[in-house]
Order: sequence, then structure tokens, then C-alpha cells
Amino acid sequence: MTDFHGRKAVVSGATKGIGKAIARAFLAAGATVIGVYGSDRKAAAAFMLEWKTDASYLENRLFLFPCDVSDESAVLTFFAEVEKKFDTIDILVNNAGIRRDAVLAMMHSDDWHRVIEVNLTGTFNMSKQAVLLMMKQKYGRIIHITSPMAHMGFEGQANYAASKAGQIGMMRSLCKETAKRRITVNCVSPGFIDTELLEGLSAEQLDKYKKMVPMKRFGKTEEVAAAVLFLAGEKASYISGSVLEVTGGL
Repeated sequence: MTDFHGRKAVVSGATKGIGKAIARAFLAAGATVIGVYGSDRKAAAAFMLEWKTDASYLENRLFLFPCDVSDESAVLTFFAEVEKKFDTIDILVNNAGIRRDAVLAMMHSDDWHRVIEVNLTGTFNMSKQAVLLMMKQKYGRIIHITSPMAHMGFEGQANYAASKAGQIGMMRSLCKETAKRRITVNCVSPGFIDTELLEGLSAEQLDKYKKMVPMKRFGKTEEVAAAVLFLAGEKASYISGSVLEVTGGL
């Protein structure tokens, strides 16, 4: 694993599921992690307690902030605190995301807008401020957590698919804008990953989805985190504008 000692990584959606696995992987690799979460303070407190009892625990390497990434003013306030405390950052992982599923003809406009606001506008808000900080040192790694739904589409997920396709389009433009400043921009696209997002599905749905995967199993959050750390590392310095799929062949 790449050594991230001295690196500062901002991870959104950092206290649950894939985001938590990414944050833990960066911590294990020596980075300082500045985690962002929505409103679940219990999950944030549990993660902090878990980190404090970890064998590799060192004080002042995990910081957790509540922030609605879809709210530009909240993101500006968050990054002002980050700049004040850390001056700049090295890595941004845009992992925060939500789903509000319904077939398009029956989808409430509020559900359409909220998914776009969090998943896509949130990625824009966080990336914009991260680029401004990274430009100070002419170095950075930005990674969006997208989804195969961006190109596959599922019934009832028009809003989610649109937001994830938008992340990829944004990445392809942003990587060209930042290349001369040694800031790479990529996406990691996890398939069916064993997280709490699968808990609400019926046994029949789970079986159906598992059969779609050539490897015949769901992925692990740690497997997604490994892909993120690779793209965030020094050895990925010539990789920009790419989508790395972690899908078991889906």
C-alpha cells in the first residue's frame, strides 16, 4: 500500500459504508483524514470511538465535520476551516451520495432535485473548493465515487443514474482544466457492494443482483477503498480522466 504519511485527505460521506472504509484505509496508510458527514452524529461518534481504540491510533489524524455538501455556503464554511487548520489538502474523495428511487413517471420532483443536489451539485461544490486549495501547491488527487448505473441504468433510478453520469462528465472536463497543475481527477465505480444500502432489499432482489455479477458475489468496501488509494497515490500520477470499475465484471 502507498505510504500516505503527511498527506491530508478529505472524504465526504466518511462515517458509513464505502466512505468509512476509504477513510479507514487512508488512516491505516498514515494520512490525516478530514471526514465529512451529513446529519448522523451517532455514526460519526461511533467512528471516532472506533478509531481511538484502533491499534494504529494517533491523535489528531481523524477529524469529522457535519456538512451538507449540496449547500454551497456550508461547503465554503467547511473549507475555510480546513484552510485555516491545514493550509491545503492533497486528496478529495467525493463519496457522499443518496438514492430516492421511483419510476420516472411517478417520481416526485423533490426527489429528483435532492438526488441531483447531493450527488452531483455536492461533487461540484466540494471539487471547486478543493481545486482552489490544491492549486496553492500545484498537486492534488480528486476522486469521485460514481456507479455503473451511469451507463447501465436501472428501473426506478433515473435521478441516481443521471447524477452519476454527471459526475463522470464533470470529471472528464475537470481533469483537462487541472492537468498542468499536477491535479489528477478520476472516478471509481463500485458495483454491488455489501453495505447497509443492500439491507432494504428482499432476498429475491439480492439473489437476482448477485446472479448479474460474473463473480457471483457482492464486493467488499475494502476492495473499493483499495482502488481509491491506488488512484490517490504517487504511482497513479499519469492516470487522469479515467473510470476504474470495481464491479466483479458487471
